[in-house]
Amino acid sequence: MISDRKLIDAVVEVSHALHERGWVANHDGNVTARAGKGRYLATPTATSKASVDRANLLVVDDAGNRVSGTSGRFGEVNLHLAVYRRRDDVNAVVHAHPPHATALACSGSDLLQRPFMPEAVVSIGPSIPTVPFAVPGDDAALALADYVDDYDAVLLGNHGVLTWGADVELAYLRMELVEHLARIVTTAQATGGVRALPDTALPQLLAARARAGLGKAAARAALGRPASAETNMSAIIREEIKRALRD
Repeated sequence: MISDRKLIDAVVEVSHALHERGWVANHDGNVTARAGKGRYLATPTATSKASVDRANLLVVDDAGNRVSGTSGRFGEVNLHLAVYRRRDDVNAVVHAHPPHATALACSGSDLLQRPFMPEAVVSIGPSIPTVPFAVPGDDAALALADYVDDYDAVLLGNHGVLTWGADVELAYLRMELVEHLARIVTTAQATGGVRALPDTALPQLLAARARAGLGKAAARAALGRPASAETNMSAIIREEIKRALRD
């Protein structure tokens, strides 16, 4: 088991928070955190998130095999590993079934694919897409892979929500924001639905996201691509705007 007590405590705390907020039931949901090269701290399988503690956490490797701990690994570990393989800037992944967002994922709704609140664009990007349903396992990981580079949160078709970030807290807060947005957009349906932000607002909001280190621009800078950083940032912002308008 790893010795980083702060990381262990963060995974335990987020697991409990998911249960307390009603975003998981039974043995649903899972949390992982990067714990070194090729090592990931993970919540155990067949365990309520209310019962996760320091003693039953485990560590898995890049192939999803348990390398320490006595608990079994959860079956959806491939989804988490698919994110880590493509995003060196990501150090935590959270999967849960928050009711409003999961309802959108299960109904095939596209209500979160167009931005309607400026704070959300800065925090999580211009779009939260839905990954088409695939049977849990290799097929689900393959379906997710195409979305990992360009997004920090996705709805999983007929499944739930997956979020990731630089640390456990950020991955959890992104889960919170996805559910918050889902509640708003669902409630707004009774009064005619939300109005998308004007296209002209996106460049400034995405620039703020990049400056805050919350977007893909920050990830590229962290990977050591400083050449013409301003040009890189502009290109990335243009890519995000085009994707948002296309979606």
